[in-house]
Amino acid sequence: MTKSYPIVYLKKGKEESLKRFHPWVFSGAIASGTESLNEGDVVRVCTASGAFIAVGHYQIGSIAVRVLSFKDIVIDEEFWKSRLHSALEVRLALDVVDNPTNNTYRLVHGEGDNLPGLIVDCYGETAVMQAHSVGMHCERNAIAKALVEVLDGRIKNVYYKSDTTLPFKADLNQENGFLIGGETDCTTLENGLTFKVDWLKGQKTGFFIDQRENRSLLEQYSKNRSVLNMFCYTGGFSVYAMRGQAELVHSVDSSAKAIDITRENIAANFKDTTKHEAFCEDAFKYLDANDKKYDLIILDPPAFAKHRAALKNALKGYTRLNAKGFETIKSGGILFTFSCSQIVTKDQFRNAVFTAAAQSGRKVRILHQLHQPADHPINIYHPEGEYLKGLVLYVED
Repeated sequence: MTKSYPIVYLKKGKEESLKRFHPWVFSGAIASGTESLNEGDVVRVCTASGAFIAVGHYQIGSIAVRVLSFKDIVIDEEFWKSRLHSALEVRLALDVVDNPTNNTYRLVHGEGDNLPGLIVDCYGETAVMQAHSVGMHCERNAIAKALVEVLDGRIKNVYYKSDTTLPFKADLNQENGFLIGGETDCTTLENGLTFKVDWLKGQKTGFFIDQRENRSLLEQYSKNRSVLNMFCYTGGFSVYAMRGQAELVHSVDSSAKAIDITRENIAANFKDTTKHEAFCEDAFKYLDANDKKYDLIILDPPAFAKHRAALKNALKGYTRLNAKGFETIKSGGILFTFSCSQIVTKDQFRNAVFTAAAQSGRKVRILHQLHQPADHPINIYHPEGEYLKGLVLYVED
C-alpha cells in the first residue's frame, strides 16, 4: 500500500462479486469501517480477514463504494490522466475524435470506462462534465485539469453540470459553471450535421449523443416517407430524416424550449425548407389527432423509471405508448421505439412492446435491435451499464 486510506471491511463471503470485478460494493455487504467516513472519501475495501480487494469512493446509500481500481494504488493526478488517456484511445479507435465531420462524442462513460460516477461529453472545444457521486464531485478540479492535458489542445473549456445528478441527500448546493474557460458558443458537428447544444440549461449534458448511430440508421429509412419524431427534444432524429430525403418531417415535444431549438437545428442545416414543422403538444393528444398520417414514427421518450419502485408503472407506460404508435402508424410503416431507463431490461422492454403489438392486433416484425453506441461502452463485469434499448419494427395490418 502506498497511501493510508481508511479501510472498509466486508462481511465474510461478501467479496465474491468483487472477485468478478463488479465495480459496486453494496451497503449490506459491509461489516465495519464506515463510522467516521465522509461521503466522497477514498477508501480501501478489504475482506473480513483483511485482504485487500479494491479502492474506491465511499458514498451514503445502497451503493456504498464505487470501485476505482482493483489494484492497491493511489488516486492522484497520474491516475486521472491514465484513465482519461485510456478512454481517449478507445474514441480514437472508433474515429469519433479528430474526425472532420464529427466533433461530438462521449469521452467518459462511467463504469464503462472504469470511472464510475463520471460522465464527460465533448462538443467541439468544450467538455461537459457530470458527476453522479460525491467522490467525483470532490475531484472535479483535478479531473478538469487532467482533461485539458490529456486531450492536448482538443478542448479549451470544461463545463461542470451536476446540479441534478449528485445525490440530493449530500446537500452540496452544487451550482453549474465553467471549471476551465468560459466559451458559450454551443454549436457542434455530428456526422456532418450542425446542432445547437444547450449544455447550460438543456437536459443531461445538452444533447443525446447516445442516439448518434440510431439517427444514422433512421436516415437510411427516411426517403420519401412521412416522418413523426415524437419527444423530439432538440430534433436530432428530425435533422437526419431531412437529410435522408423524407417527404415531410414533423417534430413534437411538450417543451416549447425544445421546439425552438429543433427549429433552429433544422434551419441551420436546411435553410428555407417547407418539409418540416414542429409542434409543442402532448404526445398522446397529438397521436390521437393524427391517425394514419405517418409511415415512420420515432418514439424516444424520457426515462419512464429512474428507480426500481417505478418499474411496474414504467412498463405500463411503455406498453401504452407503443400501443398508440402501433394503432396510428400507416400499414407498411416503420416504428423506431426506445427505452433509456436503466432499470428496464432488454427483455422487459421487448415484452412491453410485444404486449402493445398484441393489443393493436397488427402484424409486426423486428428489423433491428438497437443499443447505445461504442463511445458509451459497457463494462463486461457491469451489465447494468446497458441502459439504451431500441427496436425498429415493420408494421402491417
